[in-house]
Amino acid sequence: MALQWMILAYVVAAEAGVAILLTLPSPKALKSRIVSLISLILQPSLFVVPFSAFQLLDIYWKNEHRLMCSGEICTAAERDRYEKSIYKAQRNAVLCVSACLLYWCIYRICKYHRDIQSMEEVEKRYKEH
Repeated sequence: MALQWMILAYVVAAEAGVAILLTLPSPKALKSRIVSLISLILQPSLFVVPFSAFQLLDIYWKNEHRLMCSGEICTAAERDRYEKSIYKAQRNAVLCVSACLLYWCIYRICKYHRDIQSMEEVEKRYKEH
């Protein structure tokens, strides 16, 4: 696995861990601190979206320009190598899509939590008056 795919795999694993951490039930004070910390991290970690998009374009380009190995002219080893490259490309595409989807999920969870906090503050102000 090349370096960029290892990095993307670790980013996806970290995003999955953060998404689980955000969705676990926890006390309100702890949850708001966790969400504020994750919100601060979200902006710099936006790099994952264009990075994944670039990797998807690379997968597409390689797929379009890959030598086809079908028929009687290919040996068994060539056919195995071709199938292995197809499986790797599919795995890498799933990794790219997962990275973008998890980033979006984390962003939306943080946004919903901030919206809920602001609505609770408005409700508290209405109750005080």
